[in-house]
Amino acid sequence: MTPDELNDTLDAMAKAAGDDAGKLPGLITVETSHWVNVLSGVRATCSALRHRNIAIHVGSAQETKVLTRAEAGERGEPYRDLTQAV
Repeated sequence: MTPDELNDTLDAMAKAAGDDAGKLPGLITVETSHWVNVLSGVRATCSALRHRNIAIHVGSAQETKVLTRAEAGERGEPYRDLTQAV
């Protein structure tokens, strides 16, 4: 997944969620080498590792994907409003 593909995925998920907050993007998980080699260029804020206000978990056991808020549960909290791609 490239940074552009990540942004496209977040936008598509937000659009598809409509009024169902549980279907909004809730957590981005990234396998460690994928973060280092591909996604480290995304604009991440440092109040916690976040991209477009979505929490990012990086680890060797992670699969690179985006979970909905319902799938992420408390792992993606606190949830914030999705920001636009820059």
